[in-house]
Amino acid sequence: MCRNIRTLYNFDPPVTGDEIHAASLQFVRKVSGFTKPSQANQEAFDRAVHDVTHVVHHLMESLVTNAPPRDRAAEAAKARARAAKRFG
Repeated sequence: MCRNIRTLYNFDPPVTGDEIHAASLQFVRKVSGFTKPSQANQEAFDRAVHDVTHVVHHLMESLVTNAPPRDRAAEAAKARARAAKRFG
């Protein structure tokens, strides 16, 4: 599951709320061990996703860097090249 959690900071275009939510959902799934929680745990699971999303939003707003933003397309191309080399 955690392979889907990607670096979100310092990209052009900037990270979206949907991307932050998706990463938060993957994180909570990994930590809890639930892909889909039971009804008894659904409220706690949803609250955890909401809280993590909120904290990540604040983190993204607080971080500063002097490095130029990375291009999403270029980073994706590098990842595809690494995967092709690794898996053939």
